[in-house]
Amino acid sequence: MSNNRSGGGNSRPTTSRRKKSTGGGANRGRGGRPDRRGSGGGRSKHNYKPIAAELMVHEAVPMKKVEYISKTVYDDWDLHPKLKIAIRNAGWTRPTQIQEEAFSSIVDLRDIMGIATTGTGKTGAFLIPVIDALLKDEPFQTLVLAPTRELALQIEQEFITLTKGMTFTSITLIGGRNINTDIQRLRRDYDLVVATPGRLKDLHGQKKIDLKEASVLILDEFDRMLDMGFQKDVIFLADQMGERDQTMLFSATLDKTQKSIIDRFLDDPVTHAVSSGEASAEHINQTVRYVKGDENKFDELIDLLKEPQMKRVLVFAETKHRVKKITKKLNQAGISADEIHGNKSQNYRQKALKSFKHGKIKALCATDVAARGLDIDDITHVINFEAPTDYDVYIHRVGRTGRAGKAGEAITFVDA
Repeated sequence: MSNNRSGGGNSRPTTSRRKKSTGGGANRGRGGRPDRRGSGGGRSKHNYKPIAAELMVHEAVPMKKVEYISKTVYDDWDLHPKLKIAIRNAGWTRPTQIQEEAFSSIVDLRDIMGIATTGTGKTGAFLIPVIDALLKDEPFQTLVLAPTRELALQIEQEFITLTKGMTFTSITLIGGRNINTDIQRLRRDYDLVVATPGRLKDLHGQKKIDLKEASVLILDEFDRMLDMGFQKDVIFLADQMGERDQTMLFSATLDKTQKSIIDRFLDDPVTHAVSSGEASAEHINQTVRYVKGDENKFDELIDLLKEPQMKRVLVFAETKHRVKKITKKLNQAGISADEIHGNKSQNYRQKALKSFKHGKIKALCATDVAARGLDIDDITHVINFEAPTDYDVYIHRVGRTGRAGKAGEAITFVDA
């Protein structure tokens, strides 16, 4: 792909996102500085060892709601008039804290580490300055990598909302859809490419996309993406881009064990942390139920879901096979349920999510693919049919309930 369309608006005199030429040897970057990318990692293989039961017992602490009042409004910002109109039409008036704090650093083309809790506008934090630069500067392409298909689609949808009335283009490249359709669509140019690592690597391997066309790299929910086993793929894809003008990493949590890999991506970064970065679910009531054997677990789950307070329930299991079996058992018991996991097509997953959001089904059964990227505010309960093997995964699972300041409850089955 190439990007040869002209931009609009006034150009910026001090910064430019034009693609830099790749220089240096195998281990040196532009200007002789050490290459900040590397190799290694990969999907780990381990036996199922659930986290300790005591970690999943917690009496909810009322959430202290701290409302952030921005120092500015979007109309005060030095944004292109077209973008101001799009933001206004989207119903946005005041920036969130991460948006307000990170804007100047992104405009100055600094590498960014952005840490902010879910629902605090991280996507807008990087899309607003990117779209503004597209309107004011020469054309450039941005590549956003996301760990799940659902999150990738949400990012593109927000881009479409914020570029309404403009001529900018975007594409989402994700698994679960016909790759031949992606190949056909890649015959044109795009300002924004949003992708999951696996699908993008497949397309690059078939020489259907030239990653050197992108000069800005954004890793959204980067800690989860690396934790899900995408580390090797993400490093490979970043290497194919060559020298970048800017790299941004955004996440709700910060895993200190990933510092070395983070350092490979970022060059003299600015950190904007509007939360501690430590995973927390203090405001969610968390309990465990000791149950012996799968059949008893199925019976316990069915009994739970028949209780009237169980209005919209997300059920997690460790494997696709187990998710499928749970869904079948629930439907046989007269409880409306559906499933999302890697074996389901993207169309199927989107329909299941839509049914869940609209209350057409009571239970959505999922693997950890749903632990990130789901934008559903009214999940009353999270049930872990099996405890996860990692505490951060547990926190992200139970964090799907208790959103937007509401109460939430998490129940985990533990082998008796």
